[in-house]
Amino acid sequence: MEFNKLIDLHTHTDNSPDGVHSTIYMCEQAEFAGIRGIAFTDHCEVDSYLEDHYDRSVMQSYFEVAKARSVFMGRLIVLEGIELGQPAYNPALAEKIISTYNYDIVLGSVHNLRGEKDFFFMDYEDRDVNELFDRYLDALIEMTEWGGFDVLTHLTYPLRYIEGEHGCKVDLGRCSDKIDTILKNLAESGKALEINTSGLRQKIGKTLPTVDYVKRFRELGGEYITVGSDSHRAEDIGKNLSEGMQTALDAGFKYMTLFQSRIPVPIPIE
Repeated sequence: MEFNKLIDLHTHTDNSPDGVHSTIYMCEQAEFAGIRGIAFTDHCEVDSYLEDHYDRSVMQSYFEVAKARSVFMGRLIVLEGIELGQPAYNPALAEKIISTYNYDIVLGSVHNLRGEKDFFFMDYEDRDVNELFDRYLDALIEMTEWGGFDVLTHLTYPLRYIEGEHGCKVDLGRCSDKIDTILKNLAESGKALEINTSGLRQKIGKTLPTVDYVKRFRELGGEYITVGSDSHRAEDIGKNLSEGMQTALDAGFKYMTLFQSRIPVPIPIE
């Protein structure tokens, strides 16, 4: 099914360590691809904020998105965003970061456990992947209890690498109570759950999370859903957004969510 209003609420420019293209170029490609709106959510890993110079890249990202918003006014909705990694590891710093700038949308994510590498870089050969995923969910519970973000992004992030890249199977059945706690926390605090479409162009071959968890979020009272490509290069902007929107429909949602000045704005899926 084709959808008319494609809005990508999770993208990265070259102001992210793993991003490739400039903000302006990504806007040009988004407009060319028929995307209606785009949020730039460059990385800010709170637990390595000064060590990895996110204090500089966050400022540069915000400045460049403001410039792009002016250039593309009337042609493309351009939203100021940020992806806070591990914000609950240092909540005071996280709150300082997001209060410094006037963001439209703040993504919350966990890319690594305390004292560990990003799941992308980990070697799983001699690790208990069920124990690692269990600790990851504990970190998400901690983050959702902090609650200073707008959208929980890629709920099943480690599976992108544990299962997709390394072929190690995680027993998700044993995690259902913790996942329910995360989804309840989101629903009760009025936060959004993201359908991240990056997995559809990676080895795992699934949205993060899959439709079952999106449906469970709705059953637990969840109201807000976003879709994001998690693109790190211009050619991936908007990739598989239609599949993500179909996932929302299949889970019973009739509206997607756009954020402006951190206020959720429901948009009919059509």
